[in-house]
Amino acid sequence: MFQNLAGYRSRSFRIEWIIFVALYNSCPLELKPLPRRRLNESQALVTGASSGIGREIALQLAASGVHVLAVARRQDRLDDLVADFRKGLEPTDSRKIVHKSGSIVSSVGDITIADDRQRWADWCQSNWGGLDILVNNAGSGAIGRFDTSSPERVRKLMEVDFFGPVELTRACLPLLKQRSTISRPAIVMIGSVLAHRAVPLKSEYCAAKFALRGWAESLRCELAGQRIDVLQIDPSTTRSEFLDSLIDTPAGTTSESIGSMSPKRVATLIIRAIENSKRRLVLSVGGRLLVSASRWFPGIVDRILSK
Repeated sequence: MFQNLAGYRSRSFRIEWIIFVALYNSCPLELKPLPRRRLNESQALVTGASSGIGREIALQLAASGVHVLAVARRQDRLDDLVADFRKGLEPTDSRKIVHKSGSIVSSVGDITIADDRQRWADWCQSNWGGLDILVNNAGSGAIGRFDTSSPERVRKLMEVDFFGPVELTRACLPLLKQRSTISRPAIVMIGSVLAHRAVPLKSEYCAAKFALRGWAESLRCELAGQRIDVLQIDPSTTRSEFLDSLIDTPAGTTSESIGSMSPKRVATLIIRAIENSKRRLVLSVGGRLLVSASRWFPGIVDRILSK
């Protein structure tokens, strides 16, 4: 009996130790943390700001004293965003919030169009004389088997989720460099837990997010000497309109997931990460466990996801 009890305790300890190691490895220790970022009176460009996470980021940044240029494709949604902020209303429960000196200006456009990207950068230069924070949030998705998809689907998705943010960053880099002598500008990549672990039926989306994360890691090292931070923040499933804008995917398609966050909660965590200059962050516990399980037990995770 005592042997059985000892064996049970041993197995229990091993399971607890595996969970601890998984969480620890998913929250990398910053040996030299970056300085805390002061948001008040800074200027930020936020893409994909008409709904979901982007809308909440724009509202919460502005409420924190940031001057925001909110960009997206839908003019009516951008008008609603600006109106809500000016009314002093929270987007979800209509309670009054205390604003500092922030503001929101909107500009309609498409991140995949070069002229629109340059127009946004030119606006920041003309009106602000530079840029402190670029939030690459705009994105789209696709669901379905790769072997039955069209070549156009992966190209369209890569344009929105990878090439668009890359080229907007290129256009904004001179503006960020102008501010690097007096502050510490930041490029914020809103990625996905699927940038760390790919899943079936989302091969194109996973590829785009993997590519963005890899590019961001390289860019972080290139710009470190110029005092420009590159932050990679990866949410898990978020209750947003993401499924309403899928590329070349049948209407009504759903996606299975365990647990989800509200856009407001995700945005709050993202802004906290920007303030604390988090280089890398997977937002949810479930996401961190998935990333670590895939790292430590890739074969088991493959079998589970293949079912």
